[in-house]
Amino acid sequence: MRHTYHDIECCAAKVALDQISGKWKPIIIFHLSAGPRRFSELWREIPRVSKKVMLEQLRQLEAATLVERTVHNGFPPEVTYHLSGKGQQLAPILQQLEQWALTHIEGVVQIS
Repeated sequence: MRHTYHDIECCAAKVALDQISGKWKPIIIFHLSAGPRRFSELWREIPRVSKKVMLEQLRQLEAATLVERTVHNGFPPEVTYHLSGKGQQLAPILQQLEQWALTHIEGVVQIS
């Protein structure tokens, strides 16, 4: 059976991958799978990403309902991010993907 362009756009796997596409989204999900983080904690754990890009990626994950943002009253207000139920379901799938990559890394990435 041949797929048309429209069929590919509706492919469930593509829809899922579109939700986490982006250089930092899988890494953010990985770190949040260990528990809630304040923005500054998360940013320190992922040092190569700029604050602007980190915030954009978090907002996109929030829009996809994979991450939730909680504002705690105080001065200054404290903001924490954590995985939603949907995001928690995704975390083990990303861990399995990581295991697959580690098994096949020699043929994909040149390690120096």
